[in-house]
Parts: sequence; C-alpha cells; structure tokens
Amino acid sequence: MSADFFDALNQIAREKEIPVDQLISTIEAALRSAYKRYIAGENAVNYARPGAEPDFRTSDADDVKVRVTVAKNGFRVYCEKTVVESPENPHTEISLVDARKQVESAEIGDAVEVEVTPAAFGRIAAQTAKQVVMQSIREEERKKIFGEYSEKIGKVLTGIVTRADARNVYVDLDKVEAVMPAAEQVEGETYRVDMKLKVYVLDVRSTTKNPQVIVSRTHPGLIRGLFELEVPEIADGIVRICSVAREAGARTKIAVQSLDSNVDAMGSCVGHRGLRVQAVVDELFGEKVDIIRWSEEPSRFISEALSPAKVTSCTADEETKTASVIVPAGQLSLAIGKAGQNVRLAARLTGWRIDIHPDNAPEPSGEEQ
Repeated sequence: MSADFFDALNQIAREKEIPVDQLISTIEAALRSAYKRYIAGENAVNYARPGAEPDFRTSDADDVKVRVTVAKNGFRVYCEKTVVESPENPHTEISLVDARKQVESAEIGDAVEVEVTPAAFGRIAAQTAKQVVMQSIREEERKKIFGEYSEKIGKVLTGIVTRADARNVYVDLDKVEAVMPAAEQVEGETYRVDMKLKVYVLDVRSTTKNPQVIVSRTHPGLIRGLFELEVPEIADGIVRICSVAREAGARTKIAVQSLDSNVDAMGSCVGHRGLRVQAVVDELFGEKVDIIRWSEEPSRFISEALSPAKVTSCTADEETKTASVIVPAGQLSLAIGKAGQNVRLAARLTGWRIDIHPDNAPEPSGEEQ
C-alpha cells in the first residue's frame, strides 16, 4: 500500500468530517472478515479436488482468530495459533518447532501470533478497503442528515416540489427529498413540479438509505412558522403566538400577545397596509387568517375569538370551562359562521365550550360547540 492511500484517506476524513481512526478501524474489521472468507474459499476449493481433504471445515473459518493491521507498507494479516505437537488445522494450530521461530520461549499450549498474509490478499484488501470507505462515508452522511433534519422538526422550511404520485408529494429540501403524505396535503391545493413551497417538518425517520423526512401543509405549526418568518417581533420573542386553531385550506385563527407594552401584537402581525399577514395568506393560497388579541380574562378572550362577530356579553364558567355568549340577533350567523366554522375555531383557540344565543331570545337557545 502506498502513502497515497493514507493521503486520500486523510483527505476523505477531513472533507466528510469522519475520524481517520474510525475509518481505519472499520477497514481492519472488514479485512478480518475478508480473510476468513478467503481461507474458507480456499478450503472449499481443496475439498472439491478428487481425493483431497480440506484442512478444516469451511464453516470453521469463523473460529479463526485474526488481527489485521493497516500500515504505510501495506495490509498485514496475523492469526493466533495454539502450539501443539501435531497440528491438524494449520489455521488454528502450529507445531512447537514453527512456534519457536516466532517466539523463542513458546511452549505446548501457548498461543502465538503468526503473520499469514496471503500473496493475493493485497488485491482483495484494496477492493475491500475501497468498499468499506465508501460505505462508511454513506453511513456517516446518513447520520449527519438525520441529525441535521431531526433538529428541524417543528420548523418551516422552503422546498421545491420534485414529483408526485397517487398519494404522496415529494419535496426537495436541499440535502434530502421529503415526503408529504396525502393526509398532510391541503384539500384544494395543487402541487406542481418545480413549485416553491413552504412546509412544516413533522417527523424524521431513520431508514437503510437516506433518512425519510415527513412534511406537512396542514399542521397548525405551519402557521406559527410562517408568522415567525414574516414578523420580526415574533422571531425576536417580543410578540408571542399563544394559540392556533386551523381548518387547513379554509380558515385559521391565531391568538397573539405582546410582551412589550410599547408594541401592538395585532399591528405587528398585520403589518403596514396588511403586508405581513397578506404574505402568510398568499403562501397559504388564500386561506383566511384571523388575528385575535389574547387575554388572560376568559370572557374577553372568548369575545375576541368570535371575531368578526360583535359580542354583547359573555359569561364564563371556570368550573365547566363553558361560556355562554350573547350576540345581537343580526350577528348570530356571523358568530356561528358557515357550517359552524367560526364558533368551532373559537372554541379550539380558547379551549372553552362556547354556547351562542341571540340577545332577543326569550330563553337561552342556539348553537353549541
């Protein structure tokens, strides 16, 4: 083996950030297995010759104790052999006379190490070393990608749609092709090849090939991530998104709170002339977004959550987590929303059960969510 091999090995180690000692240890382990396959094959050939008997059974190769060294001057194979009077298995036993050529003080029953590097082993070793190095590189790159994208779970990334099949959409996230299953796709959205798309990283799974990254367009976390990208006050922690309620593709409500009395949470999210919230809506292909001011006081928070409807009064029962809301008769359908969507999202946003009644009703009645 030439010094060029080690120069190349060191270069690979630097470029791929793999310790060179790790590469060499892996090569040595692979060469031990290669040598055992080599001697097993030799004995199988011997056994196949007419009138010939193998030195030992092919399956006994696993019992051979082997040490391989990788040095500047080449690969070297050493076998540990037991000193006996009459060796029967040349791969595991050695005569006392031969043993003392290796170790002068050797005695019957001792174990001595003997170099047994086959003449053809250099070629085998070179091929094996190349395969091992490539495999190590692939494994380390898989580990790095898995670690990198595992840290991105819960974050929003920008990708490019590469292809789609009957169920899944595949998105290129630079170092890996992510999968968006049918359940994570928004009904009504069309994903075209080469289309730029922001996705929420839902999960990262280890596989025998590259890690599988699962992304979503329906997860409420996508809303949080989009506002973090568009609203510096959220990214800086000055404004906080307290809760999100979403019916993907239709409507979303978010509750926001300012941690700085000089900063208006809703105004920060809406942006000058509505540019910030509009950028989020555009990324969601027109999904409506209601921004609600969060409040510690349940009645006020629930009233805000029913926006755009105006609430006459709200009575909140802390024990049952139920709120009774009165709205003007003309606002009832607005408060409830189409197919109950508005009140349903408000209930999810606040975590309260909301009963809505018109203010002109003689007795409480109306929609319950």
